[in-house]
Amino acid sequence: MQADTLRKSQAVAGLVLAAGFSRRFGSDKRYARLGTGQTLLGASLVLPSTLLEEVWVVLRPEDDSAALGVPAQVKVIRSPGAELGMGHSLASGVQRVSQMTIASAIAVFLGDMPWIGADSMGYLLALASPEHIVVPTIREQPGHPVLFGRRFWPALQSLTGDAGGKSVLRANPQAVRYLPLNDLGMLRDIDTPGFVE
Repeated sequence: MQADTLRKSQAVAGLVLAAGFSRRFGSDKRYARLGTGQTLLGASLVLPSTLLEEVWVVLRPEDDSAALGVPAQVKVIRSPGAELGMGHSLASGVQRVSQMTIASAIAVFLGDMPWIGADSMGYLLALASPEHIVVPTIREQPGHPVLFGRRFWPALQSLTGDAGGKSVLRANPQAVRYLPLNDLGMLRDIDTPGFVE
C-alpha cells in the first residue's frame, strides 16, 4: 500500500482550511500549543505535507504564516472573504488550487485536526478519482478530509456562506463513495482549550 499511496499523492492536492475565527475556543486556536510544542495549525499540516506532493493552506489576509507554524513547502492562499464563512474560504482556495495544479482530486482538511492517521489517509487516497467524492466515515459519522474529484471543483468554487462542501455532496449522491474507517482522528477537532492539554 505504501507504493500506491506515494503514486496517488501526486494525483491529489491538499487544501487545509484555516481562516476561521475560533469563536467557540475563545482565542485564536490556530496558535494554541500542543504538547509537542507545535501550534495546532502546524501540527495539522504535518500529515498532508508528508503524504501529498502539493499542499495549500487558506489563511486570512492579515495572518503571519510563520508564526502559525506553516511549513515552508506549504503554499499560502489569502481569503479576503474569510469572515463570511467556510464556504467562501473553500471557494477561494479551490479556485486558486485549480489554476496551479493538474491533480485529479483535492483533499479538503480542517486546520484543527492534527490526529488523522497516515494509514487511514493511505486508504482514502487509494480511492481518489476525478469523478468521485470520497468521504471517510467513523462509526457512521462523516469525517475529514473529504476528497473531491476535479469534476466537482467548479461547484466548490461557487460556494458561499458557512455551508462548506456538504451541498456538493447532497447534489451528487451518485458520485459519493463512503469509506468506513476506525480513525477517531478523522472526527476529532479542537473547539475548546481543554482539548489541547
